[in-house]
Amino acid sequence: MASSKVTESHRENAEIYYGEDICKQKCLELLEEISLPKGIIPVEIVEFGRDRSTGFVWMKLKSKKEHKFKRINKVVSYDTEITFFAENGRVKKLTGIKSKELLFWVSISDMFIEDPSSGKIFFAVRSGVRAHFPISAFELEEDKKNSTDSKHTT
Repeated sequence: MASSKVTESHRENAEIYYGEDICKQKCLELLEEISLPKGIIPVEIVEFGRDRSTGFVWMKLKSKKEHKFKRINKVVSYDTEITFFAENGRVKKLTGIKSKELLFWVSISDMFIEDPSSGKIFFAVRSGVRAHFPISAFELEEDKKNSTDSKHTT
């Protein structure tokens, strides 16, 4: 297992949770709080930590995982540890998530929504290059079903 990127200074003021159920719940709460789609981190989290004073968040996963976002035909790799700083509509200084672009894996450094009414979420790499996709491509399946059900109700 890779050495931890979470320093003691981040841990000392943090809320820390262990176990898949509570960690999934805390991750979903965080994503909702910062207005990012709940399906953007579809992994089995076994440790979740958050220092609200700095915005620093870390998640430790059971194992590395690849996930394909079918609506945009993108494969994303999640390392055993993901870290970032959370703000409203944004995560920055992200580590532990890569996207496969042609034959190469590219480390994602930021995810953000500039204008919620646009329906787009942006992903950036350290060099400043960025791409955008529909926010709906990163919703949880149950969220998609609920929004479809509510549209069909009269």
